Amino acid sequence: MGGVTSSMAAKMAFFPPSPPTYEVVREGETGVVRLSRLPHRENVEVLRLPTRRGTEIVAVYVGNPMAASTVLYSHGNAADLGQMCELFIELSIHLRVNLLGYDYSGYGQSSGKPSEQNTYADIEAAHKCLIEKYGAKEEDIILYGQSVGSGPTVDLATRLPRLRAVVLHSPILSGLRVMYPVKRTYWFDIYKNIDKIPLVNCPVLIIHIKLWTALMASSFGNCVRRSMSHCGSKEDNTVI
Repeated sequence: MGGVTSSMAAKMAFFPPSPPTYEVVREGETGVVRLSRLPHRENVEVLRLPTRRGTEIVAVYVGNPMAASTVLYSHGNAADLGQMCELFIELSIHLRVNLLGYDYSGYGQSSGKPSEQNTYADIEAAHKCLIEKYGAKEEDIILYGQSVGSGPTVDLATRLPRLRAVVLHSPILSGLRVMYPVKRTYWFDIYKNIDKIPLVNCPVLIIHIKLWTALMASSFGNCVRRSMSHCGSKEDNTVI
């Protein structure tokens, strides 16, 4: 029963656009790699990153010479880079940050299939790229996770104590809690954010959309309470 329920939760979690909204193209004369939806920009790099689980994911790095920090963006469950790249560019400009966004395994032109464990490997590969290729320091990195992207974001944040900050945009409590009003965490659940959030030591910003359903509002509230109870009130570390 647990395996079936976990599989159902996983199927509810991932909705990659089909067909993908972009292709990765290489310009013949220059050899520049770009997304088919966007013209080439000098400050935008398209990358293919290997993961420890054997897949290869597509990532986009947007550089800003004025940046003092770098955002690692994990998008929602029904988008891919073709839909997100223009937003990444706007965020980089207006917030004066470098930004790396990536597609999960099985999304866009990334290989493999989407799964909880693959997304953990995906974000690790993206983080490794920021450190090794772009020289980002842990204390300058902001992890941003939207919807299902809150899962890999929180998981990675529990292992990086010197992060500058974490942003959770419409986060989920866990996969099962999106589907059922369960009060405890089962071993077969996925994305157990409610249990991991107390282990995040950096400042946390949680973005709550008022138009959520009552279920999602409840999930949000529980995430906030878990986060704030970690360090007493943790009011200095958690912003809503």
